[in-house]
Amino acid sequence: MPHSISSLVKRKTPLSRREFLQAAALTLGGLGLRPWRRLFTLPDFPQADRLGRVFTRIDVKARPDYNSETVGALYDDAVVPWLHEIAGSHPYRFKQRWVEIPEGYVWASDLQPVRNLPNQPTTILPVTSLGQGMWVEVTVPYVDIVLDKTAIAPWLKYRIENDLPPRLYYSQILWVDQIKMDENNQVWYRLNERYGYGDIFWAVAEAFRPLTEDEIAPINPDAADKRVVVNVYEKFQTLSCYEGATEVYFCPVSAGKKFDPDGNPLETSSTPLGKNHHIWRKQISTHMSGGTTGGGYDLPGIGWTTLFVGTGVAIHSTFWHNNFGGELMSHGCVNCRPDDAKWVFRWTSPAVPYDPGDVTISGMTSTPIDVVEG
Repeated sequence: MPHSISSLVKRKTPLSRREFLQAAALTLGGLGLRPWRRLFTLPDFPQADRLGRVFTRIDVKARPDYNSETVGALYDDAVVPWLHEIAGSHPYRFKQRWVEIPEGYVWASDLQPVRNLPNQPTTILPVTSLGQGMWVEVTVPYVDIVLDKTAIAPWLKYRIENDLPPRLYYSQILWVDQIKMDENNQVWYRLNERYGYGDIFWAVAEAFRPLTEDEIAPINPDAADKRVVVNVYEKFQTLSCYEGATEVYFCPVSAGKKFDPDGNPLETSSTPLGKNHHIWRKQISTHMSGGTTGGGYDLPGIGWTTLFVGTGVAIHSTFWHNNFGGELMSHGCVNCRPDDAKWVFRWTSPAVPYDPGDVTISGMTSTPIDVVEG
């Protein structure tokens, strides 16, 4: 039987994982903030300038070598100090970068580079064309959320049904439309997605940095002959931005993986090849979902989304892997590190204003994108 809110608040022993999830799944029903929300304050993350968040279970090695002794294991959402990144050996993967952590070494692609940068909450929302609200970015490794009503999106249902805490992760971008303060003067933001399933949830405000209009402003908007070239070669995928013949930006990316009818991965990319794809929509944040049962995906708060093929293929920020430039990873899109996706978003046309944070364009006036192989 689910525990009552009052019993969760009064007890002095730590919550079990299941009790935590039952609390997280309780809906507010318009009753306002409750004292039990103090259970969802930010964790005590490690004190280090650079951190890594574990995507899924990984082995810790004695040396930066896959064949060295396994000295431990890390599990989903463990957060560890990122001491050094060095070259090593992983005979079964293309990338050979390893991260030294206090316990040993882990393959770099298994860690999301994160920081722990809590923010001073704001208590006033700006007025926009859609009412009061602001764009915010998660600046801590992760933050637990509490639902305002029953979960709708598949990702939320999945986490609750599988005893996984509903969470947002470093670099995700959401929309805040309400601010409240509890009896302990803790500020809470009400978050949602402008282009999602309609889920609404609350989280502690310190986890989120408000975006500013200046950081969304176009980069070098008067430059002539801009072009993006995405190379989807299987072993090393890259993105380059050109102004005329001059390359002005370069970054590793992860393109789409193609499968045969039996589900075996192929050595060709599913990202559509071709020249003169034109950007047709850009969104500061969006919700992406697709695929089939067992092989689908449902991802909220994807930042800096630049769509250039009508089927939904986009260049966008990625928080669920760190394997850029090495192997085909996506369902067709061009996965980027958050800072790279943001730079491309700002540099390409059309420009996107903070309000509403979404622009759709037709014709051939936007920045062209070439997708090549090799």
